[in-house]
Amino acid sequence: MAKAAFLGLGVMGFPMAGHLASKGHTVSVYNRTTAKAEAWAAKHGGSFGQTPREAAEGAEFVMACVGNDDDLRAVCLGPDGAFAGMKPGSVFVDHTTVSAAVTRELYAEAQKLGIAFVDAPVSGGQAGAENGVLSIMCGGDEADYARAEPVMAAYARICRRIGESGAGQMTKMCNQIAIAGLVQGLAEALHFAQKAGLDGEKVVEVISQGAAGSWQMANRSSTMLADKFDFGFAVDWMRKDLGICLSTANETGASLPVTALVDQFYKDVQKLGGGRWDTSSLIKRLK
Repeated sequence: MAKAAFLGLGVMGFPMAGHLASKGHTVSVYNRTTAKAEAWAAKHGGSFGQTPREAAEGAEFVMACVGNDDDLRAVCLGPDGAFAGMKPGSVFVDHTTVSAAVTRELYAEAQKLGIAFVDAPVSGGQAGAENGVLSIMCGGDEADYARAEPVMAAYARICRRIGESGAGQMTKMCNQIAIAGLVQGLAEALHFAQKAGLDGEKVVEVISQGAAGSWQMANRSSTMLADKFDFGFAVDWMRKDLGICLSTANETGASLPVTALVDQFYKDVQKLGGGRWDTSSLIKRLK
């Protein structure tokens, strides 16, 4: 069992840190809103720090799941950042979806301090975090990943090292690119069924068993048909992620025409007031 810290207690981080504690790890947490850290400690019996540095001091593994590039820099760097409290030989594991550029920047800073840095974005949403069945895609040095993998197993269904630093974030971009097209296709199919006067539930029951079947269809079609969009990853966060995808595509020369189009469709959803709706709300703009 390890001494661990977890920075960021949102809808993902709160249960992920809880799984670490339930598996017997000693866990200290940090959250920008201290009340949430206090609530976590009260529920799981761990401790909390007033700063990332305080939470990270003495930890063998420090996990983070925050909002974006700037949030990640804020919890890592500076006199109150986690790096300042970490000892040489410890491992920082970043579960945030951020750019590969900031990942490599922080990897280099960690190396100077003798700290390992593994980028490990996750997929599976809030339900995956709560049930401890996330897919984790990792980048970083092989030996550092090997040390961190047994700890991440507390909340993972599958955890794999893809390559060197930044490879985990690049893989998460592939994940988001695939999701964007799938959700738009599902939204159009359900919209078409409704306009044609078909029973959407019966349509899904049949086509989900064939080549059209997907995780999105199995888990989101019924809520989309019910016009309910409070189930997981928010549009605002998806647009942040797709922005990273499109920016990186410009750097690498990749062509992402469908992703660019769906990103604009999500912008339309934001204009409808749906920034906090889940990503299946693409169907709303078709109505």
